[in-house]
Amino acid sequence: MGMPPKIPSSATANRGVRQGVSRSNSTMPDRIGQQLANYRLIRQLGQGGFADVYLGEHVYLTTPAAIKVLQMRLTDEDKQNFLEEARTIAHLKHPSIVRILEYDVVDSIPFLVMEYAPNGTLRQCHPKGAVLPPASIAPYVRQVAAALQYAHDQKLIHRDVKPENMLLGYKNAVLLSDFGLAVIVQSSRDRLQTVAGTVTYMAPEQLQGKACPASDQYALAAVVYEWLSGERLFSGSFIEVATQHVLVPPPSLRNKIPALSPAIDHVIQKALAKNPEQRFASVLEFARAFEQVRQAEASKQYASSPMPLGKLFTNYRKHSAAVLNIAWSPDGKKIASAGADKTIHIWNATSKNPTFIYRNHTKPVSSVAWSPDGSRIVSGSWDTTVQVWNVQTGRKLLTYRGFSREVSAVAWSPDGKYIASASWDATVQVRQAESGSRLFTYSGHTSPVHAVAWSPTISSSPSASGWRIASASGADANADVDNTVQIWNALTGDNPLIFRDHYYFVNAVAWSSDGKKIASASADTNVQVWNVATGGNILTYRGHSSKVNSVAWSPNGTRIASASDDRTVQIWDATTGETIFTYRGHTKEISSVAWSPNGTRIASAGYDATVHVWNVG
Repeated sequence: MGMPPKIPSSATANRGVRQGVSRSNSTMPDRIGQQLANYRLIRQLGQGGFADVYLGEHVYLTTPAAIKVLQMRLTDEDKQNFLEEARTIAHLKHPSIVRILEYDVVDSIPFLVMEYAPNGTLRQCHPKGAVLPPASIAPYVRQVAAALQYAHDQKLIHRDVKPENMLLGYKNAVLLSDFGLAVIVQSSRDRLQTVAGTVTYMAPEQLQGKACPASDQYALAAVVYEWLSGERLFSGSFIEVATQHVLVPPPSLRNKIPALSPAIDHVIQKALAKNPEQRFASVLEFARAFEQVRQAEASKQYASSPMPLGKLFTNYRKHSAAVLNIAWSPDGKKIASAGADKTIHIWNATSKNPTFIYRNHTKPVSSVAWSPDGSRIVSGSWDTTVQVWNVQTGRKLLTYRGFSREVSAVAWSPDGKYIASASWDATVQVRQAESGSRLFTYSGHTSPVHAVAWSPTISSSPSASGWRIASASGADANADVDNTVQIWNALTGDNPLIFRDHYYFVNAVAWSSDGKKIASASADTNVQVWNVATGGNILTYRGHSSKVNSVAWSPNGTRIASASDDRTVQIWDATTGETIFTYRGHTKEISSVAWSPNGTRIASAGYDATVHVWNVG
């Protein structure tokens, strides 16, 4: 047998970072207000282990740009290398690559001025643990692969392909960023090449300091693997993940997702081959293969008597009273259902028996939500408490108090750090998820608050940066009632946008996956879809004959499900408002509706004390 492949230790990797360039002080100066090149730094957009990113504004043109300030000081020799390579990158012209507008080195610190992408990253759009259907993934792969192929044709390897470096520009076009990192790494010296990139997505040969164009293909395939399964390819410490990349075959996607096409699994496995010569000939060929098998499987499913819309998979009947709210686990395997029987049931979506029943509330449980990592649940009750508890053990971790009336809704922030809870006392509380300490109470409503939802992405608007919350309110009265949806900064309550087009109380509110639209459901029997930036109405859905209690977007943002007292769940086109399907399986009013993370199933709950899980294709 030959010698085993060399695997870098985390210590070796860290030493590699420090050779030739030195990291600047861990406490970087506050640069807000400073000017770099022709741009004044307005606010910080992000911070990582390698660079700080600021929103900048051109001092003459007032146009925005993203300024990446690298956290290192360059020697004179490295400065020259940086400037030469930055010049090369600045000449990259591709619709799916973030453009470099300017670059320089000031006081030995390099920076890049880049095209500003206003809609955040694909990581923010799809947080860790999110499961996407192949149809949603395909456009991302197509655009990123086109950008990488263009760069490869220019003899440039990206080396750090990951969701955090996939930005969303205007009209949500995907833009690949951080070729700036490749600039530093692509030095004529090899000393840094072993550590360029993120180990989670790093190809075996790149870990051994031998990156090639196929390394970017491997990284993109690792990202697709994560999107399909909701789990990273390998997990553990740096050395554990590095070892698995080099030595351990990729786990089969079909073991995690039995319904996934074998052809799709085969394409991903080929792109993840340990030997780069066994992967696709190019990253563009990988993208084409993925698209071809996806389309073939979609056509095959349609042609071979597809499962009809509304086919019932599971009818869960273990509650003894009305089921008021439901939520899917992030991996799409379990459902939490909250009932008027004062309990929350955790059960497998394909089973009719609970795996655990939580009984610590003393009155009906109105709302339930999973933490983004699936380890905890938060529940809100008419007993005026919000409780956080461990999913596996049922152990209560925290109890939030402070409301003077019933708790109507709870929601985790997409990063899992905060919890928002709403009450009929007309307030919304925002708290730290770990400690339970209250950060802020929003008091902008004057009527009971019925729903609360976090934006799926952090707003990059200069006038309303940070996480946002949408809250909905109203009361059973005809005049002087706050029947509104309000959008506000989650940690300060600033910059509220108030939507007033409903004429009766608003029961539910949901963000589209790109954070640009909101659907709000009302007792006025309508669902309204409106623009978050302007508050303008996009369409009004009028298919229900009684009050609408719940609304949910499909994960790909193309369809909306709404549940009503008219005992129907209606699936309709989010752009045209055309009704696609009406589900009529419940015998009483329907209180809650939720899409599975992969968009193929819906769970609906009602006052008939049941939860139905059914097909939506």
